[in-house]
Amino acid sequence: MNRTLPIVLAVALFMEHMDSTVIATSLPAIAADIGTDPVALKLALTSYLVSLAIFIPVSGWTADRFGARKVFRIAIAVFVAGSILCAISGSLGAFVVSRFIQGMGGAMMTPLARLVLVRATPRSDLVAAMAWLTVPALVGPMVGPPVGGFLTTYVSWHWIFLINVPIGIAGILISGKVLPKINGEKADPIDWRGFLLAGLAASGIVFGLSVISLPALPPAFGIGAVAGGAVAAVAYVFHARRVDHPLLNLKLFSNRAFSAAIYGSSLFRIGTGATPFLLPLMFQLLFGLSPFQSGLLTFVTAFGALGMKFVASGTLRNAGFRTVTIASAVLGGLLIGVNALFTPFTPYAVIIAVLFAAGLARSLFFTSTNALVFAELSDRDAAQATAIASASQQISIALGVALAGGLLEVTTLFTGAGLDRTAFIVAFCAAAAASVLSAIFFARLPADTGSSVSGHRRGARRAEAEPGMQG
Repeated sequence: MNRTLPIVLAVALFMEHMDSTVIATSLPAIAADIGTDPVALKLALTSYLVSLAIFIPVSGWTADRFGARKVFRIAIAVFVAGSILCAISGSLGAFVVSRFIQGMGGAMMTPLARLVLVRATPRSDLVAAMAWLTVPALVGPMVGPPVGGFLTTYVSWHWIFLINVPIGIAGILISGKVLPKINGEKADPIDWRGFLLAGLAASGIVFGLSVISLPALPPAFGIGAVAGGAVAAVAYVFHARRVDHPLLNLKLFSNRAFSAAIYGSSLFRIGTGATPFLLPLMFQLLFGLSPFQSGLLTFVTAFGALGMKFVASGTLRNAGFRTVTIASAVLGGLLIGVNALFTPFTPYAVIIAVLFAAGLARSLFFTSTNALVFAELSDRDAAQATAIASASQQISIALGVALAGGLLEVTTLFTGAGLDRTAFIVAFCAAAAASVLSAIFFARLPADTGSSVSGHRRGARRAEAEPGMQG
């Protein structure tokens, strides 16, 4: 396997994933500098997520029409331009628009990185290649807050955006030499009605959940946006059934491996999306740690994610997709639940061990499901698959944060005791249950699912010997 290709793609994705959270700890400093309120500035967080939700669905069409490598490099350039605009913004409106532009670039980077990797990598090497792309998604959001806090404290908040400029320029130059040239082709006409409905659905749900979990507007706005997004999603389903070439081809869900990967990873991601929101709050509010200390502690999960990269391929080859996804979903979910047992007196060594193990389990799960998305699809369907997978990822992460924030709020109202340990126990247990239940979607898969990708032959031979396993 050519290791340079996934590493180059992973660096670009790390930049995008880190920026989704990097400004969280810098909001007060930015707000003071541009003359606004930190709560109002949370709209900048939301505008970035909304932009991702709007433009991810069209990423597959643009890749097929103009070529994945070309669009990927343009996406990096748009992301860098948005970063520069963020750094020079002098008002709330300018900053929110700049973050939206950043999101436009980020919306293309993640799905197109997967697409380039799938089309340029032999199926037998796909798991190892996907292991590299899994790391940025796990590490980036955890690196963002401590990096943002460090740069804001010791340099200037402007550098949390300006640091993207040299990284982005290097990414554009290196990807032009390393990434294979995948020419565009005569694509079907763009489904404009589908683009409108899909954009309204994804952005409405993500925006609504973000407002509910990070209240910069009255909660009624968030509830209304979620309801509107849900209506648009239903309308898109009916629309996609009536047209010949929908923007997002829902017929892919007839493939059992693809549907299990999307549904299962979405449910699992609700739990893992809640955890980065809950842990820093608990460490800071209940344990008395500083933001930087809590960031360093949660970053231990990243080392687990990196460690799994070296053994994921062998694990899937020995056990197969079905066994690995079930085991990692259950283990990953249970480890989220263990967070509920932490107290201010829990030794740091115990916390570190649990978070490291959680990183291992999550990395194995997402490496497996990211590969499973494409395991039984043709290369022709890969662009559609990346767009659907990326859109579902954004929605499920937003849902996880909203679930965590909502449960904390409801528990404090019910107990009347304020934000205490009971509230965190309830939230962590709910997040754990969501992740564990994701195993149900993989339990129905045949033993030989994706064997050409995982290299797991025992399951394939068993399925041939027992034809009933195919049902």
